[in-house]
Amino acid sequence: MTARAPRIRVQRRPVHGVLLIDKPLGLSSNQALQKAKWLLRAEKAGHTGTLDPLATGVLPLCFGAATKFSQLQLDAPKTYHAVARLGVTTSTGDAEGEVLAERPVPPEALSPERLAAVQRQFTGPIAQVPPMHSALKKDGRALYEYARAGIEVERAPRNVEIFELNLAPALDAYTYPAINIVVKCSKGTYIRTLGEDIGAALGCGAHLTFLRRIETGGLGLAACVTLDALEAMDEEARIACLAPTELLLCGQPRIELGANEAGRFLSGLRRRGAWPDAPAVAVFGLAPAALLGAGHVVAGELIPDRLLSPVEIEQILKSTPSAASAGILETI
Repeated sequence: MTARAPRIRVQRRPVHGVLLIDKPLGLSSNQALQKAKWLLRAEKAGHTGTLDPLATGVLPLCFGAATKFSQLQLDAPKTYHAVARLGVTTSTGDAEGEVLAERPVPPEALSPERLAAVQRQFTGPIAQVPPMHSALKKDGRALYEYARAGIEVERAPRNVEIFELNLAPALDAYTYPAINIVVKCSKGTYIRTLGEDIGAALGCGAHLTFLRRIETGGLGLAACVTLDALEAMDEEARIACLAPTELLLCGQPRIELGANEAGRFLSGLRRRGAWPDAPAVAVFGLAPAALLGAGHVVAGELIPDRLLSPVEIEQILKSTPSAASAGILETI
């Protein structure tokens, strides 16, 4: 009997920053996260909300200090490109489910006038009934667990918002009637449900055959790397793919604090200054020039919300050659 080769234990290390992955088809968000975590040998990691295994596209992965701000991306608007096949409904709202019904597609369903009317109907605040094949929980169990057991449970409608919606025929690429859906929406929007509801409004039903997230919170596909490309890189190149943690705070006003004020802020103390009120701000130290955390400002008072630890700041600065060469590590 041949002895098994001993398993090589990965030596983990502190890694801080954001990795933008173009998630492949068939992989869950957590599977993508675990593979990237293993490739980077990172100690701590998390993603910014699940993307269906049958969906591809932008998936920000947070490492180390960046995990403290992952909620910002979870709450951010997202943009998707989907293709819906008309005339066929399925049990899951996508091509993986069993066909429930087939109906003829009215010729006027793909007319510019009809698509424009449905587009207006689904733009703005809308209510959605969460699909049974989703991770939303009911009495401690995910809805998809009930669905797999053949159990239908009552779901309350949820309010979401469609900021932008564009519908257009996709007849050139398909042998069946289909539409392209490009939608910018609030968090919690189910794109499969949107496709089904649009199909119902067109009078024929629909299910998704393609779903790709093309942007989330201002982060798009152009900045993403695939897991295959990441795996082919050496370790130094992989680390170079990481964006700094402050990428997650790029839309917030910036406040800079001197050394004494920065130390007090990092201790969780409120600071006073001539700052305008703001629901969210990114806070940096001046010397060293490093992200300290996030907060908000009320009546000239800076109130801490999420803080980096001194250890995290030191690790980030040590991994930044310009900071180390400037000799600023000794000042924290």
